[in-house]
Amino acid sequence: MPIVLQVAALLVVGWLPGAAIYRAPFFDRAKREALDAEERLFWQVILSTTSALIITLSLASVGRYRFEYLLAGQFLLALVLVVLFRVRLRLNDARRPGLSIAIPLMLVVLGGFRFFPGAEYIIAGKDPGTYVNEGVQIAQTGTYLIHDATVEKVPASTRELFFPQHTLNGQPRADYYGSRFMGFFIQDPGRGNVIGQFPHLFPAALAIGYGLDGLTGLRKTTPLLAILGVLAVYFAGRQVFGQTAAAAGAALLTLNVIQVWFARYPNSEVMMQAFGFAAVLALARSHLEGDKFFAPVAGVLVGLLLFLRFDAVLVVAAVAGGLTLGIFAGVRPRLGSIAGFFAVAVPAAFYLAGPMEAYVWYPLDFIRNMPWWQHGLLVLLGAVGMVLLRVAARRPAVRDVIVRYAPSTMATIVALAACYALFFRHPSGRLAAHDAYALRTFANFYVTVPAVIAALVGYALYARSAFWRSPVFFVLAGIFGFFFFYKLRIVPEHFWAARRFLPVILPATLLLAAAAAVGGGGTGWRARFLRPALGGIFLALLGAQFVRASAQVVDHVEYAGLIPRVETLAEQVRDDDLLIVESRNAGGDTHVFGLPLAYIYARNVLTLDSPRPDKAAFTAFLQWARSHYKRVLFMGGGGTDLLSGSYGVEAIWSDRYQVPEFESAMNALPRRVRHKEFEYSIYEFVAAASRSDPWFDLDVGTRDDLHVLRFRAKETSEGRTFRWTSRASAISVTSILPTAREVTLVMSDGGRPTAAPLADVDVFLHNQLLGRIEVEGNFRPYTLAIPADLASRAAAATDPVELRLVTTQWNPARVLGTGDDRELGVMLDRVTIK
Repeated sequence: MPIVLQVAALLVVGWLPGAAIYRAPFFDRAKREALDAEERLFWQVILSTTSALIITLSLASVGRYRFEYLLAGQFLLALVLVVLFRVRLRLNDARRPGLSIAIPLMLVVLGGFRFFPGAEYIIAGKDPGTYVNEGVQIAQTGTYLIHDATVEKVPASTRELFFPQHTLNGQPRADYYGSRFMGFFIQDPGRGNVIGQFPHLFPAALAIGYGLDGLTGLRKTTPLLAILGVLAVYFAGRQVFGQTAAAAGAALLTLNVIQVWFARYPNSEVMMQAFGFAAVLALARSHLEGDKFFAPVAGVLVGLLLFLRFDAVLVVAAVAGGLTLGIFAGVRPRLGSIAGFFAVAVPAAFYLAGPMEAYVWYPLDFIRNMPWWQHGLLVLLGAVGMVLLRVAARRPAVRDVIVRYAPSTMATIVALAACYALFFRHPSGRLAAHDAYALRTFANFYVTVPAVIAALVGYALYARSAFWRSPVFFVLAGIFGFFFFYKLRIVPEHFWAARRFLPVILPATLLLAAAAAVGGGGTGWRARFLRPALGGIFLALLGAQFVRASAQVVDHVEYAGLIPRVETLAEQVRDDDLLIVESRNAGGDTHVFGLPLAYIYARNVLTLDSPRPDKAAFTAFLQWARSHYKRVLFMGGGGTDLLSGSYGVEAIWSDRYQVPEFESAMNALPRRVRHKEFEYSIYEFVAAASRSDPWFDLDVGTRDDLHVLRFRAKETSEGRTFRWTSRASAISVTSILPTAREVTLVMSDGGRPTAAPLADVDVFLHNQLLGRIEVEGNFRPYTLAIPADLASRAAAATDPVELRLVTTQWNPARVLGTGDDRELGVMLDRVTIK
C-alpha cells in the first residue's frame, strides 16, 4: 500500500469516527468542548481506536473481518454522524491550542525515539509469538476461530504422533483437545478447529496494523499503543495531580526500562495501560465533573478490557470500589457507565465461557464445582451487601465518617503494607523468595527505593487532598499493588516478570512520586520554591538513572533480522508440501518456526509430539501423506529419532545464523545482549534405499540432524564440526555389518578443568555396554571392540540401532563462574563403525 494511502487509512482507523463522535451535539458537548485541544484530540483517537477494535472483534467473531470492511465501517460511522448533524459538528466555542499542547507533543516525540522499532518476534516460544500469530490469522482469514485444514486431514489413527489428546486428572480435557503449537489449542481435530490461547483484543489491534503495512505495520502497533498509554497516564494524572506532576510522571514513564522494553515487545499490558488510564480519566470526567458523555465511554473501555486479559477483573473491581466510595461522597454511579460496561461485558462473558473456555478453565471449573449452597451464600452476601450499602449511604453520619476517614485509612494501609514488603518480608514456608521480595525487586531493579518512598509519600499527601477527585485511581493503585506484590504469579525471569508492573503499578508509582516531588499545594516560600526546586532535582536524578538503565534496551531490537530469515525458510516449502517439524522436546528450538510457517506464511506444517515417534505409526503416516502432498519434508536441528529402514531421507537445504536476544535472568536484572543461534536443516522423505555402505561413518555436526538425539547444537572449533554430548546422548546407526568389530569415537574433553568431574563416557551399542572411556585433552580417537554376536544382532535389525553415550557432565557457570550455564559432556567429532 502506498504511503499516502497508509496515512489516509490510519486516519480513518485512528481518528475520523472518533472526531465525529466527540463533536456530536449531545451529552453535554459544551463541557467536552471546553477541554484543552490536546485532550480533545486524545479522546478522538481513543474513541476511534475503540470503535475500530469493536468492529474488528465483531467481524472476526462471525468470520467476516477484512481490513477493507473495517475501513468501510469506520468511514460509514463518521458519515452517518455527518449526515445527521452536519454543521452542528463544528466546535465553535472550542479552546484554541495553548502552550500546554507542547507537553503531549514532547511525550509523543520522546516515545517515538525510545519505543521504535518493534521486535521481530514472530516465532513460537513465548507470549509475543502467540499474540502476533493470532493477529495475523485474524488479518488473513477474517476470524480468530481458525480452521486448520492440515490438522483436519490427519488420519485419526496417527494424530498421537502430532497432537495427542490432553488429559486432566486422568480424563480427557473438556475445554480443548490438544496443542497445535505453543499457545494454540485444538478444539476439534476432526474439523480442524483451532484457537489461540489468549483473548483477542490485542491481536485485533495487531491485525489492524498488519492490514496497514503487513508485518512492518504489525511491528509498529505495540509502540503506538505504548505512546497512547503514556498520553493516557499523563491526562489521567493531570486531572488528579496537576499538569507539572503529570508531565514529570509521564516523562519518567517514557524513560523507564520497563516501558521501553515492552513498548517494543508484543504484549497486551501496554493496551491495558492505555485503556485503563483512559477509563480512569473518563470516570473522573463523568462522575465528578458531571459530563454525561464520558460515562458510557468509561463503561465501554472497562468492559473491553475483559477481551484483553483475565486480570482485567482487577480493574473492574477497582472501578466498582471507587464508584461505591463515591456514593458516600454524594456521587452516584452514572447509568451510562453501567450500561456501557454491560453492553460490552455481557458479550465478553459469552466469549470467555465459549471459545475462550480453555483460557478461563480453572476459575470456571472452580465455580462449577462449588456446592449449590455456596452459590446461594454468595448471592445472599451480595444482596445483604447491597442493602447495607443503601442503608449506610442514606445515613449522613455514616457518610461523613467514610468521606472523612476512608482516604487516610487507605493511605495508612498502603503505607504499612509497603513498608512491611519493602523492609521486613522474607520467604518462609510456602512463600517463595520472588514473591516475598516482589516490591524490593520492583524498587531495586526498576524504579529505585527513593522513588517508591516518594510514591508512598505522594499517596499519603494526595489521598487527603485529592482522593475524591478520582477515587478509582487510588483504589486501582492499591488493588494492583496488593495483588501483585503479595504474589507475582509469574516466573521471576526478568524482564519477563516486569510485565506485572506495566499496566498500573509502574505508571501509578511514577505519577505519585512526581506529585510528591513537584505537585502543587501549600503556601509559603517552602511550598512555592524550595519543594519544587528540590523535587525537580530529585526527578532529574531519577530520570538520569532511568536513561542509564535503559540505554542498552533503547539500542536493541529483539530478534532483529529474523523475519527475512523466516521468509527465506518459507520459500523452501511449497504450497503443496507437508513440513514435519521436530518436537519441542527434541532439545532444540527448531520447533518454534512451525507456528509462523503455518499461520503467517500459510504452509502445511505438523509438529512432532515426541522426539522418539513410534516408527510403525510414522511409516503408516508417511504412506498416507505421500498420497496427499507432493513432497513430505522434515525440519530439525538434531534430536529426533526418525530414521527407519522403511523409508529414506535426503538433505535438501540448511541454514545457520544468529539474532540478537537480550539475556533473561532469574531473580536478577538483565544486563547485556546475547546472540541466539538458530540452525536447522530440511530433509525430504524418499523411498528406502538398500544398505550398501561397508561401514558407518558420521561426521558429527555436518547434516547429522536425523542421526543424533539429546546432543547440543552444532559447533565448529579447530576446523572441526562437533556437538557437545548431554548426560545421555544417542546416535542412530543406519549401517552396520555382521563383520563389524570396532567403534571409533573422536572426542575431546573441551578443556574440562580439574575442578570438574572426570570426563567418563559409557558407550552402549544396541543396549549392550561396550566399555568406558576416560576422555582427556584435545580431539583424538578412542576405539572399543564390538563382540561378534552383538554385531550379528545389530546387523539383523530392520531399523537403525542406537549407539548411546552416557557422560559425566559439568557446568562452566558453576565451576568457572562464566556466563555459560549449560550442562556439558564431551565434544564429539566423528563416529566410525567398521
